[in-house]
Amino acid sequence: MQEKNLILCVENDAIDAMTVKRAFKDLEIHKELKIVHDGSEALLFLRDDKNPKPCFILLDLNMPVMNGFEFLAEIKQDDLLKKYPIIVLTSSDKQKDREYCFDLNAAGYFIKPPAYAKFINIIKIINDYWNAGKLPIYSS
Repeated sequence: MQEKNLILCVENDAIDAMTVKRAFKDLEIHKELKIVHDGSEALLFLRDDKNPKPCFILLDLNMPVMNGFEFLAEIKQDDLLKKYPIIVLTSSDKQKDREYCFDLNAAGYFIKPPAYAKFINIIKIINDYWNAGKLPIYSS
């Protein structure tokens, strides 16, 4: 079952993961933030029935083991997991990367800005958007 209070963050960079955590704290976002370090770890988490299911996934693209593109491609093939909204949060501003992510059903694409004030604004936009809408609840 999808949990309203869990966001899965797939991010291998420790500084970027801490920045996401800090933004959640500064914005007083009262959702659990589960951080995993690559796409394969995210798949293991999502496929384990004992784990709560996220309301959405924040996904970096450049990661070891299984990168964000590979994760999106794998998710797209899985009838249970392809339903989860995935927001790409990456440093890549390449048009071909954006197009490819949307071809693989990404729900959004945001470029990580270097300034924290701009980064926190992006996290606020993402959170506000997903809080304003009504997401379906998927059973696992």
